Amino acid sequence: MAIQLTSTAFGEGEGIPAKHTGEGEDVSPPLAWSGVPEGTRELALICDDPDAPTPQPWVHWVIYKIPADCRGLPEGVAKTPRLEEPAGALQGKNSWPSGQTIGYRGPMPPPGHGVHRYFFRLYALSAGLAIEPGLDKSTLLEKMSGDILDEGQLMGTYQR
Repeated sequence: MAIQLTSTAFGEGEGIPAKHTGEGEDVSPPLAWSGVPEGTRELALICDDPDAPTPQPWVHWVIYKIPADCRGLPEGVAKTPRLEEPAGALQGKNSWPSGQTIGYRGPMPPPGHGVHRYFFRLYALSAGLAIEPGLDKSTLLEKMSGDILDEGQLMGTYQR
C-alpha cells in the first residue's frame, strides 16, 4: 500500500475521539492522504468495523467518486447523498437499518463488548465509475473490481 492515510484526530491504532462517535457529535474525522498513484481517475473510501457482532463487518461510511486531485476530507462531511465538497463525491449506505442511513455514522459498539477496530480504507481507481449515490459497501466493491490501482488504510479503535 503506497497511499498514506492519516487523520489529525487520531493516529494508526489509536482511540477515535468521542466527538467522532455515536456517543459524541457523530461527525466524520478529518482525513488526509498522499501517495495517490499516477493514472488515478477517482477515489473511494469505506469505513467498517470487523469486530461488530454481526455476520459481516458493520459499515460506518461509504463515500465514492472523490476527485483524484482531492487530498483529504474535512471534519464533519455532510450526511447527504451528493456532496458539494468535495465536488461530485457521492455517499452510500451505512449499516444502520433506520435513521441516518447515508453518510458517516461513528463508532457505537455494544457496551462491554471490548475494543473494536475501525478501518478507513481509501481506494485509488483507474476508471471513473458511472454510478449513483446510495450504494452499499458490497455493491461499491463489486463496481470497483478490476479498477483498484492502490489502497491505503488507517485503523482507529473505540470501546464503550
